[in-house]
Amino acid sequence: MRLFTASFALDPFLLLWLFATISNIEASPPQNLNFPLQTPPTYGNAQNRSWLTRVRDGLIETIWPVSSLSTPNVAGASIPQQPNPPPRLLSRYGGDLVLRFKITSFKEGEALADAIKILFLDVWEFNSDWVDIRLAKDVVPSLLSLLPPSLRQAHSPLMHDLAQAIFATYPSLPFKDLSPPVQQPSRPFSPSLRTSTDQTNIFFREYQPLSVIVPWMRLLRSLFPTHVRLISVGLTYEGREIPALRVGVHPTNAEKPSQPRKTIIVAGGSHAREWISTSTVNYVAYSFITGYGKSRSITKLIEKFDFVFIPTLNPDGYVYTWESDRLWRKNRQQTVLRFCRGLDLDRSYGFQWDGDTSNNNPCSESFSGESPFEAVEARHFADWAKNETEHNNVEIAGFLDLHSYSQQVLYPYSYSCTLSPPSLENLEELAIGLAKAIRTTNGEAYDVTSACEGSVSANCKDGASMSAHRLKSERAFWPRMETGGGSALDWFYHELKVPYVYQLKLRDTGSYGFLLPSENIVPTGKEAFSAVEYFGNFLTGNKGIEESDQAGMHDDARITHPPTRENLQINNAVMAKVEEQDKDDGSTGERETSTQWELRKRRRR
Repeated sequence: MRLFTASFALDPFLLLWLFATISNIEASPPQNLNFPLQTPPTYGNAQNRSWLTRVRDGLIETIWPVSSLSTPNVAGASIPQQPNPPPRLLSRYGGDLVLRFKITSFKEGEALADAIKILFLDVWEFNSDWVDIRLAKDVVPSLLSLLPPSLRQAHSPLMHDLAQAIFATYPSLPFKDLSPPVQQPSRPFSPSLRTSTDQTNIFFREYQPLSVIVPWMRLLRSLFPTHVRLISVGLTYEGREIPALRVGVHPTNAEKPSQPRKTIIVAGGSHAREWISTSTVNYVAYSFITGYGKSRSITKLIEKFDFVFIPTLNPDGYVYTWESDRLWRKNRQQTVLRFCRGLDLDRSYGFQWDGDTSNNNPCSESFSGESPFEAVEARHFADWAKNETEHNNVEIAGFLDLHSYSQQVLYPYSYSCTLSPPSLENLEELAIGLAKAIRTTNGEAYDVTSACEGSVSANCKDGASMSAHRLKSERAFWPRMETGGGSALDWFYHELKVPYVYQLKLRDTGSYGFLLPSENIVPTGKEAFSAVEYFGNFLTGNKGIEESDQAGMHDDARITHPPTRENLQINNAVMAKVEEQDKDDGSTGERETSTQWELRKRRRR
């Protein structure tokens, strides 16, 4: 044994073989991807290793940038630790953090909005209570100097190590559980009433790049040709297709006159860094496609409607988040300033576009362009939708625009907090039903409000309490952190006359923000699936009251449709009963109860 060890240490051919073997342990990524993969952990107690082992490890670490990642535990064994982010991520995000500011007055909101514009800060999310801002640590003193004294202490850090949080969202082997999977009974591939479990569907274990998503969509089209078509809703600025899955079974009775085909659009990824929205659209599409013929509820919906699932409306930006900048938001279109690329797709639509304001700067994260529909992807998507309704015998019955984060169900309008849409009561009724469908899935509470009011608080002009006000026009709303005009939400509702239009802001409420861990893909997908199923049942006239037949239905797709009001003008006695039931739900129902109470007051006006 001693002789073998000596010859092994001195023989250069054996040493080269060892290096080559170690370098090939982990599979290399696809050639067209540049996202930072993680390095494998090492094992063993460094203090107890022989000198030969230490020399070998030193040579390996010199040739390959692999750091020692093991730390002995109290029992003397070693456990792997998370590796550090690569230098490229550290250089870009190592000095950044995310702060949450609590806003309590109009003056504070105005001061913070002005400071954001002056310093060109990246606003992650904002609502009526707080504002999340990403900024460099050395910019914090400059920001605080522009704020009133009350705000200088009204903030707290959400993420101290942004680079590590970003690193953890990329797919990799070392971070995952490497224990062998539980053996399932093998069976040949054939149609079955059982669908795949989440544990065996590896596609939803990780976030997926576009180079994986598109072939996956083609595969679904090939496996389910009876009710799945792969279409394109336009081209991007860089020339990529915007792929979508159209799911539906068309009637074949030629004797009856062909009625416009009702269509529900479910889109995500308008903002490139919101990966959970893209994964959620994929999950809902997969659940609908595989549920056809197995779930009576899903089968009925697919026969009644066409569902168009668009994983990302911003493929260029999405690819860029994988290859260069994980937190990129806009598309990749060139602007008038060469060093500031990109337009915000959700601020580029033609209805109430307000890009001519003085705050519309190309370097801003919400830059809406020099004119309406300047963003290529927004223009092509809108043209496709108009062409469908005008020339392809399509009636768009609903539009769900998925975003992250803050857990909200938002309805029009986004551009104004003082104007109400004509069908406000209908929009509110379905919105509350969507929030309940989500809550009964995993217990997550989603707030319900208009897209504008979900982003600002209302300040009473005369100092009276909010309940004393009877009209929106009597309230002075706090400044918005970014513009609200030119949204897809308002354009589809007002210009295309789509009756039910919503923006779903998915998980979470700020703990991870846009960097939601991949473990949340399936739970978030289940919540969205429940919401989309409820949406379809509502449009069929079911309104979520009758329970769908669950015979043969996969457990992951099951929901018991929550009770909702059949009419928003129902008498006050029934309304009080519903509110009383919600109070019994505990803490998860308190937010929704307050929402219903506000809606009840509006109707009494």
